[in-house]
Amino acid sequence: MENLAKKIQNRTAIVGVIGLGYVGLPLALRFAKKRFKVIGFDVDKEKVSLLNNGKSYISHIKENEIKEALNFFQATSEMKLLSQPDAIVICVPTPLDAHNQPDLTYIKNTASEISRRLRKGQLISLESTTYPGTTREILVPELGKSGLMSGKDFFVVFSPEREDPGNKNFTAERVPKIVGGLTNNCLNLGSLLYGTIFEKVVPVSSVEIAESAKLLENIYRSVNIALVNELKVLFDRMGINIWEVIEAAKTKPFGFQAFYPGPGLGGHCIPIDPFYLTWKAREYDFHTRFIELAGEINSSMPYYVVEKLIDALNARGKALQRSKVLIIGVAYKKDIDDARESPGIRIMKILEEKNVRKVDYYDPYIPELVRCRQICHPIFSIKFSRSTISKYDAVIIVTDHSCIDYKLLLSTSHLIIDTRNVYKRKYKNVVKA
Repeated sequence: MENLAKKIQNRTAIVGVIGLGYVGLPLALRFAKKRFKVIGFDVDKEKVSLLNNGKSYISHIKENEIKEALNFFQATSEMKLLSQPDAIVICVPTPLDAHNQPDLTYIKNTASEISRRLRKGQLISLESTTYPGTTREILVPELGKSGLMSGKDFFVVFSPEREDPGNKNFTAERVPKIVGGLTNNCLNLGSLLYGTIFEKVVPVSSVEIAESAKLLENIYRSVNIALVNELKVLFDRMGINIWEVIEAAKTKPFGFQAFYPGPGLGGHCIPIDPFYLTWKAREYDFHTRFIELAGEINSSMPYYVVEKLIDALNARGKALQRSKVLIIGVAYKKDIDDARESPGIRIMKILEEKNVRKVDYYDPYIPELVRCRQICHPIFSIKFSRSTISKYDAVIIVTDHSCIDYKLLLSTSHLIIDTRNVYKRKYKNVVKA
């Protein structure tokens, strides 16, 4: 422990980051910026090649950041190098399977790879969001297959990621870093490591507290977004503008935090993480009604948007099956290139299931939607132009990217379904959804 602590303090510790996506890559670059030697591990050899050549595949990470880091950073797909790092940070996906059950395959496989090379004095940190108990019940036993003893021979912490891509108000270093350790020695080492790249470290008493804190953060958002989504549907029937209601309510300087409705939830966190706790709660014979209700409401919003589209088309004498529809934005939030769990993709799928004549999308950040759980074949973004847009019977604004020419969209589109309150005034061709 003392040897590892000294290495961290004098920046001679080697840091390994497993998973070079939206969480792992920024983290690796921050360690490299602090002059730690960093080895980034990823099974995607194309990503590895791009990084080692100073190229970026994430829009908000600029190539000059990667090029500057190359003096201290290298990417690899060779898991045999896992014996080299003194500290290993796991940033792998934790998705849901087809039945909304937690899929810990990536964590288990990663732990197995580490276990085969684990040596005394290494620190292992799990950042992937998961249910309380994962670190102690899944990660540690797998690492223990090495024959080494956790808390004595090697050290384990859970430190949830708090990345918010596209948020320019908070740099990652300024967001306090929660750390929970398997033992006090684990906690001290984890806090020491993260204290080198974060302005503030928040130590908690156990890995389960740290795991639960991350879930609470995302469940809090999910529940409050569900509330305003439900109110949006009610107020729409009452002829009341939900957006103006929120703006009025948020003038109260205490007791209220503004959340905004939308076409559904996207990203890896809010649509997925609450179900991890819901699943774990069954082990304790507990039914998380509040969380599941919020999930039901948020999951219904893409269908609500489609119903608003159908009604608006009918009012104009058009049937959905004979209409061409354009989706504006398939990223799950504005000004980023991440389409994971995107409500835009879900709306496209619903329209296809309803036999719409044609559905396309435009997203300046995502030129191609590659094959994934929601998409069976690649789909490409259309060209954004007056002549192209005018060919569609309806346009649905799902993601309100800042760079889109909304004036051109307004003047060209026959019908706009606005799910993001882009247009504050009333227009004949704009319907709020």
